Amino acid sequence: MSVKIRPLGDRVVVVPVEEEEMTIAGGKLVLPETAKEKPQQGKVLAVGPAVETKDEDGNFVGMKEGDLVIYAKYGGTTFKTYEGDELLILRADDILGVIEA
Repeated sequence: MSVKIRPLGDRVVVVPVEEEEMTIAGGKLVLPETAKEKPQQGKVLAVGPAVETKDEDGNFVGMKEGDLVIYAKYGGTTFKTYEGDELLILRADDILGVIEA
């Protein structure tokens, strides 16, 4: 992805991650776009300067580029880049958690 976006304030740029629909038997299930739910997981591309969170001990525990996050279902603004990639700009408050593997 060649787009460089610098979010302002407490904004975060996320690439939504689509989950593949699988049947119980393991086959791929094809659904029309209107029947699919909006994704709620994404990969962080960029973090604004005001997104700094510290724990009780004063250690930085915020998000960073590359983190996989879960966000509010109807939060943020979706837009397409010139290359056709769909991105999402969210407030840091719309991000519910960071997925740690």
